Amino acid sequence: MTEVFLASDMNADALVIGGGSAGVLLAARLSEDPTRSVLLIEAGDEATDPDIWKPAAWPALQGRSYDWDYKTEPQAGTAGRAHSWARGRLVGGSSCLHAMGYMRGHPEDFAPWAEASGSSRWSWKGLLPAFEANEDRETPGHKGGPLPVHRTDSEISPLTHAFIAAGGALGLPRLKGHNDGEMIGVTPNSLNIRDGRRVTVADAWLTPEVRVRGNLRILTGALARRFVLEANRVHHLEVVGRDGLIRISADQVFLCAGSLESPALLMRSGIGPSEVINAAGVKCLVDMPDIGRNLQDHLLGAGNVYSTRKPLPPSRLQHSESMAYMRAGDFTGTGQPDIVVGCGVAPIVSECFPQPETGTAYSLLFGVTHPTSRGSLRITGPETGDRLSIDPAYLQTDYDRDMFRQALEAARTIGHAQELTGWRDRELYPGTLKTRAEIDDFITKAVITHHHPCGTCRMGNDDTAVVGPDLRLRSIDNLYVVDASVLPSLTAGPIHAAVLAIAETFVRTLADCSPKN
Repeated sequence: MTEVFLASDMNADALVIGGGSAGVLLAARLSEDPTRSVLLIEAGDEATDPDIWKPAAWPALQGRSYDWDYKTEPQAGTAGRAHSWARGRLVGGSSCLHAMGYMRGHPEDFAPWAEASGSSRWSWKGLLPAFEANEDRETPGHKGGPLPVHRTDSEISPLTHAFIAAGGALGLPRLKGHNDGEMIGVTPNSLNIRDGRRVTVADAWLTPEVRVRGNLRILTGALARRFVLEANRVHHLEVVGRDGLIRISADQVFLCAGSLESPALLMRSGIGPSEVINAAGVKCLVDMPDIGRNLQDHLLGAGNVYSTRKPLPPSRLQHSESMAYMRAGDFTGTGQPDIVVGCGVAPIVSECFPQPETGTAYSLLFGVTHPTSRGSLRITGPETGDRLSIDPAYLQTDYDRDMFRQALEAARTIGHAQELTGWRDRELYPGTLKTRAEIDDFITKAVITHHHPCGTCRMGNDDTAVVGPDLRLRSIDNLYVVDASVLPSLTAGPIHAAVLAIAETFVRTLADCSPKN
């Protein structure tokens, strides 16, 4: 069948594919140069649902029309469950859906990035200027960046105050936040909210003043289908638009579609593992075995649940109000954390357990900061509507299983602390666990995604890395990948801050990333 393209094919100096966190920042920053024409394309629409800006409503956003709502393959490590992965399909991407927590990570989280890439640009010190440029830390007299990092100390629940006191009594330091290089300790979470409303990346960077720039165009309802290559360059991108197929050409192409759609678009274009691409009915043009591999995600156990002695008022924020990071087996340890325990001001449980009535129970969530299990993603067909096969390989290493046991133990130690007796009636889940097998069985049923998929187009300086230290796709001269897929490894906490710092650092060093001829 002959494919018919619209007459209104488009071109730009810079094409940004994906209107999520990295793509929005990149488009806004690149268009600061009035001589550069920038086209940002997004598969979804502009954000209009008023619930998006209500912090407490965030769990209810999943599954709505602007959620890609991916499903993983059934996971042997999680009692055979397939997990729903919420990803934003709208301008602002997953910053419109996630829980708004903002944590840079621990400085040691970034050492493997610098080592893998051979560039100090991706170290904690190298990324620090970008973190500072992005953030509005609400410091009086200090001009901040576009994104508010709101301290919530005065708004947290009385339950959370008791949780923080319990952690302190066990030896955890009381931190002023998670964003100053120290992670081990307990503190209220900092959130991307202002005046009680979520601030999405689109709110922060695509302000009305930015949107009226004559050199910036935003095309919504535009789903990237495949790249068409000519020699070692992207000649054009085929896009499924609202009215049919469009061809878009650009001097420089920036792929910011996220950890799932970025590798999927490359594979549909014939770039990726030959055996995967050929099996999907796509001709392999550039064999790159590591595209789609190295898939990582954080899990949280949901949860260590307690009934309350008295009614628990609803959170004024977004339910998960404090994360306590620590070394496994040691509340007084220092350095890079191994595990985390979070205070959920609500009965948060996986689908394997009956959920107590709201106001009658609370959950202590527990997780592993640096899991070693590695999964993969593959396309199953040549078109955008063909299902993605997502296998995160949850809990497939002895290390991950052992760390989860210790995280559950830490949660229960905090949960039974004297400081929480005013709230704790009795432990509902897991209850009595007599053997390691019983502990493991509970964990496999309790864990849920923490919504941090990354790593599928990993950055590195080795021959098998997908992108180099400049984030240019190997073998393609004018194509860069700038999103969570380039992370070689997870940060200790939510990855959103790190993704934004990567995008800002990339913009600042774009002169060093010129195409290699």
